[in-house]
Amino acid sequence: MTQRLALQVFEQYQKARTHFVQTIAELATRPQNIETLQNAGVMSLLRPLLLDVVPSIQQTAALALGRLANYHDDLAEAVVKGDILPQLVYSLAEQNRFYKKAAAFVLRAVAKHSPQLAQAVVDCGALDALVICLEEFDPGVKEAAAWALGYVARHNAELSQAVVDAGAVPLLVLCIQEPEVPLKRIAASALSDIAKQSPELAQTVVDAGSIAHLAQMILNPDAKLKRQVFSALGQISKHSVDLAEMVVEAEIFPSILTCLKDPDEFVKKNVATLIREIAKHTPEIEADLVRWRTLPVTIIGRVNVVRMKLSQLLVNTGGVAAVVDYIGDSKSNVRLPGIMMLGYVAAHSENLAMAVIVSKGVAQLAICLSEEPEDHLKAASAWALGHIGRHTPEHARAVAVANVLPKLLALYMQSGSSEDLQIKAKKALKNILQKCTHLPALDPLLHDAPPNVLKHVVGQYSKVLPYDTKARRVFVTSGGLKKIQEIKAEPGSIMQEYINGINNCYPEEIVRYYSPGYSDALLERVENYQPAL
Repeated sequence: MTQRLALQVFEQYQKARTHFVQTIAELATRPQNIETLQNAGVMSLLRPLLLDVVPSIQQTAALALGRLANYHDDLAEAVVKGDILPQLVYSLAEQNRFYKKAAAFVLRAVAKHSPQLAQAVVDCGALDALVICLEEFDPGVKEAAAWALGYVARHNAELSQAVVDAGAVPLLVLCIQEPEVPLKRIAASALSDIAKQSPELAQTVVDAGSIAHLAQMILNPDAKLKRQVFSALGQISKHSVDLAEMVVEAEIFPSILTCLKDPDEFVKKNVATLIREIAKHTPEIEADLVRWRTLPVTIIGRVNVVRMKLSQLLVNTGGVAAVVDYIGDSKSNVRLPGIMMLGYVAAHSENLAMAVIVSKGVAQLAICLSEEPEDHLKAASAWALGHIGRHTPEHARAVAVANVLPKLLALYMQSGSSEDLQIKAKKALKNILQKCTHLPALDPLLHDAPPNVLKHVVGQYSKVLPYDTKARRVFVTSGGLKKIQEIKAEPGSIMQEYINGINNCYPEEIVRYYSPGYSDALLERVENYQPAL
């Protein structure tokens, strides 16, 4: 009887511990309970239960800690300060698969908040234990470990390098080859987090053979998996022409263009971002490298050839037309990578810019410039239009007839526009105006533009009017010549030279007639005139 009473006490104690951790784990799922649990000292009560003799209590205690740490960085810091992490890391190698998943969840929940907390996870030796978990048979354990490693790597290059040094990359590449779709998703996400940090880390991901396996999944029916696959390929492509070329060589075109019409918004955006990253390696980058003497000119020449091939490939496979349709079907920030892709392609050469025009890219960019409320989207649209119109008079005309110039001027002059939008609108105006010979598009700017823009407008008139009789007549009847005479330019300035060039296209009496004060002078002559009687 005495023995049974004694055992009953232990059973009740075990039931109480089980009830406690289960209740805490359940309460931790609701945000409104977190502060109350924290104030009640829940961390110090859960810590000893991680070493409980009953495995289910250990697992539930770890789950509760993970949910608490996941909610707020203060609670994650409490896990670190309570020396709970070393305990979890030790148990990762010793406990069953259920505990390993819960422990990896805690490590992920701590690491996600900041680089400092992620560094605490690294410092406690968690990476080696997590990498070992990637070799577990159970896919759930692999998934939890890959997730934690990705959350460590996403903060900065140093933490990503620590994940690489622990030997995670080859095992993550093996994970994306596993049949379980959730594991594929998380592994692809972790590879993306590593690759985004630097060209060297991206090269490490590539060297592990990731591109071929990622490319095989671009048409997978699972939308969440495709999001991560396209994100990883985009993060690899963004660093250099060589890496972008390796992604393209995996024969992702033209298959990925169908994904621009995917029902999932994030899939569409990530595809457009990938295409943008492939197209973005612009001439200005290599020109800067030559100027800074960081790359020989011969290497730059080869890079330019590869860059042109990549953009030409996008055109040849229908990529530009597909992206134009994508912009038309999307709204808000989802449009941004498509807008930037058109700008990057157009920047390379006049032929590629013409391909954007032929694909009706100017019309879509003009719509974005007018419709989008966000300044950064307007700025991107202005930037892209500037690259399209800067090549030749034909390119500038295609942009001008879309009624873009007055919109750019208005955005530049609006006090409510962001500084970046004003800068990009001004630069786009300058680029287009310096090539524009379509005078009807310049007329509104002649009357409304401030002096720093007006000089480019007047300069174009001074280039065209001497050779176009009809334009000279229209310039007079539209009030243009009168406006020119009203401009007060400094003697010897470029503006004065432009004005003189225009005035030289007309008889002296016509110029005098439209000069300010001439009508008053005529009236004075009328008043002083004495008729012969």
